[in-house]
Amino acid sequence: MTPPGQHRRSPRGRSAGNGQLPIIGRAFPTPLAAKVPEITVWFWVVKILTTAGGEATSDFLKTWGNIGGGGTEVALFVIAIVLQFATRRYRALAYWFLAYAIAIAGTGISDFLHLDVHIPYAGTTVLWAIVLTAVFWTWQRSEGTLSIHSVTTQRREGFYWATVFATFALGTALGDFTATSLNLGYLSSGILFGVVILIPALAWWKFRMNSIAAFWFGYVITRPLGASFADYISKARDLSGINFGDGRTALVFAIAVAVLVAYLAIARPDIQRPLTLSSDVDDLA
Repeated sequence: MTPPGQHRRSPRGRSAGNGQLPIIGRAFPTPLAAKVPEITVWFWVVKILTTAGGEATSDFLKTWGNIGGGGTEVALFVIAIVLQFATRRYRALAYWFLAYAIAIAGTGISDFLHLDVHIPYAGTTVLWAIVLTAVFWTWQRSEGTLSIHSVTTQRREGFYWATVFATFALGTALGDFTATSLNLGYLSSGILFGVVILIPALAWWKFRMNSIAAFWFGYVITRPLGASFADYISKARDLSGINFGDGRTALVFAIAVAVLVAYLAIARPDIQRPLTLSSDVDDLA
């Protein structure tokens, strides 16, 4: 336990300092509080809707071509990054705008690697799993924790969003792998991941699974879960969907997310409470 008045040390024994990002850190203000929401039922609902909406939106943007569609995805991502890092504490609109932009861009990049670079879905799944593992390892080694309650500095926020991006890309590849390569179809894939996402919840509830590990396990699975159902709704019947269309599906999910995020921004039920010293240390253990 860290004694009062002393700086918490990194695993390598060096002080965490001010946690500023290199090079671009001075362009953004220093956070004053947690930059991510508290994990509630609302978080999981909006997260799954965001993954579904991002999948459908990215698929719709593909009709604009790699330059038009890809350029739009990159522009949304850059704007969202600037808005999020310009805030000094968690703001629902900025946070979920970036999450949605990453959902779109992560899908686009993962699909580009398959459709244009011709890496099979099994390959892109393994690739993004390696990327995610590397981000987790680097984050843990640098900060000593993967807890969302520790995201109170620029550097930790950078690690957090790098992790989020990798989970979205991995989830896209994994969902396409089960639906297409394993021939499960979109509905069966969605049901499969709906069952899988219960594993970390039950393991945490009944078997005292580490809460941080359980959170990130569930977080990764939300992506193929939401994307599979989005594809089931939007894709043609000969692709195991119900043919509602990418554009209309994207619009429906975007409206649903906008309504819920507006509620969160106004009612603010997902603001993290400041941690006491003892609970902070326990959380970072």
